[in-house]
Amino acid sequence: MPANSEAITNLKVAAYTVPTDYPESDGTLQWNSTTMVLVELEAMGQRGIGYTYADASLSSFIATTLMQHVKGQHPFNTPKIWQDMLVAIRNEGSCGMAMMAVSAVDNALWDLKAKILNLPLAKLLGMVKSEALLYGSGGFTSYPIERLQQQLGGWADHGFQHVKMKIGRDAQADLERVQAARESIGDNVQLFVDANGAYDAKTAITQAKAFADHGVTWFEEPVSSDDLAGLYFIRNHTPPEIRVAAGEYGYNIGYFNQMLKQQAVDVLQADATRCGGITGFLKAGYLCEAYHLPFSFHCAPALHLHPCLALNAFYIGEYFYDHARIENLFFEGVQQPGSGRFSPDLSRPGLGLEFRQQDAAKFKVN
Repeated sequence: MPANSEAITNLKVAAYTVPTDYPESDGTLQWNSTTMVLVELEAMGQRGIGYTYADASLSSFIATTLMQHVKGQHPFNTPKIWQDMLVAIRNEGSCGMAMMAVSAVDNALWDLKAKILNLPLAKLLGMVKSEALLYGSGGFTSYPIERLQQQLGGWADHGFQHVKMKIGRDAQADLERVQAARESIGDNVQLFVDANGAYDAKTAITQAKAFADHGVTWFEEPVSSDDLAGLYFIRNHTPPEIRVAAGEYGYNIGYFNQMLKQQAVDVLQADATRCGGITGFLKAGYLCEAYHLPFSFHCAPALHLHPCLALNAFYIGEYFYDHARIENLFFEGVQQPGSGRFSPDLSRPGLGLEFRQQDAAKFKVN
């Protein structure tokens, strides 16, 4: 056991629900709020923060099931604590909300470790890139055409060279919305689409051929990400200029390995708020490098900025509208994109973030 002066002395967890600024939906889901579950760890006079986006009930699971495996541990023993948490959730399964709980704690552990060492996390992990390429992500299916064009066109005007919109509610309407999006961003910005698993394989292929006429270069989750055979089939029957992307619902390294082994995607996505935190995210990135495929982070841009820069396979990350809005509201130190890229502030330790307790208080879930 570590000396008392070095051990993790406290774990705090709370949930915060923020209403959306407009009703939102994608191909398979509708929502009007987003909840962040935030973990704070204390050791050696420093406080690390980590989070996930999940149901508020997750905070109770972290407090009752994971806290005992974290308090009293040395904050540098990240792999051991990670493994202890995986053992603790064995009966819940290494996926879903249990893994999201592990993710929030693991993210806080990495932030804490870097702060104790007074290093930005990117430097602690070892930087191979100095900045992250981003795509602006929103364009919800609930948006009227005018709002869709305003949002995507706004990102294009601010220098983003890649933007993504949601599709999947209505195949014919999707074609009209894609055309409207292209009109708003011009010819020189790459257009991505995300069906969130709403199509069947043959519809997805038909749509992809039509999307290609509007310069779409990325087709995310054309079918369910659990349908690896369907993704493989689509990947081999879409126009070559369109990359098939998926992986955001991957929770463990075995799933990512199966996705890549079955050649289901052109771009692998992973989300450190779901896949076991930064520890799991790095594993997925290394695996992607082994398969010689590009790697992308899903959502939570402020959280992913540092770890993505430590990965040779990293290609592009998602500047998701909801999460960027919440992160700017809740944290000091959030970096702002310029010309569709952003870089860490290497003068700030850890993730470079400090939680604005007072600003977040009105959103706290009791």
